[in-house]
Amino acid sequence: MTSDTPATPAPETAGPGPGPDADRGVSRKTLLRAAVAAGAAVPLLATGSLALARDAARSSTGRTLPPTPFCDDGDDPTPDQMEGPYFKPDSPLRTDLVTPGTVGTRLTVSGYVFGRNCLPLPGVLVDFWQADNAGAYDMAGYAFRGHQFTDAAGRFTLRTIVPGLYPGRTRHIHVKAQAPGEPVLTTQLYFPGEPRNGTDALFDPALLMNVRGVGGGREATFDFVLDADGAPGPDPTDPPTDPPSGTWAAGRPYAVGDRVTHGGRSYRCLQAHTSMTGWEPPHVPALWRPES
Repeated sequence: MTSDTPATPAPETAGPGPGPDADRGVSRKTLLRAAVAAGAAVPLLATGSLALARDAARSSTGRTLPPTPFCDDGDDPTPDQMEGPYFKPDSPLRTDLVTPGTVGTRLTVSGYVFGRNCLPLPGVLVDFWQADNAGAYDMAGYAFRGHQFTDAAGRFTLRTIVPGLYPGRTRHIHVKAQAPGEPVLTTQLYFPGEPRNGTDALFDPALLMNVRGVGGGREATFDFVLDADGAPGPDPTDPPTDPPSGTWAAGRPYAVGDRVTHGGRSYRCLQAHTSMTGWEPPHVPALWRPES
């Protein structure tokens, strides 16, 4: 390989020994892996978008599973994965990895970083790296590499492309996340519905992003949970503002203090956000607090 030639990746292999979930007993992630191993079909949601592996596990086991990750369900923080041979330190500070002439399907990845106490983590260093559209990593420069910091609400947004395939792996994006003064989480994010998910030894359904098509590109979401305490946000206003609707609905902006009903219960908004499918109360305790 010359210094100006992108690396054509060799297969990344899992190390020997028990995985990080050994000795945890039967957890939600264990059920997810079991569902995938059993060949459970991944269904479509009513909206037509792909359901995640947690939905497949729910349909195959008859159990209702909360969204992944969920910071107080006993599964601990977002699972870690191997770094692989293609990480490079000192990536550029940027949220957009797409440059003029970039080839590939445009992809936006967004979400929150929470602490184990379900509160958002501001100022988290989030470092992404991935293969290009042809499945090669840039080892000479910093193409498709970049780091950023979560904002005051713990949010991040990455603009990139859908990574290409290479031998031995399914599609994935590498991530390192570190809260100030805390350990580094090294992990990988995966795409639902990929044929190679079932043959990739590193694939973990707990690390599936929620992905949907938008125009000619895709939008993905994923929330990280780090082994650190999140910072409390502002208290809801009292009296609360009137919510746009008395019943929670996706695609609506909610402000701190707004009240909604969902599933026969009342909830108060803890931080401003635009709602989306998968963030319904009570699935995201960092956004909604039950009142009844």
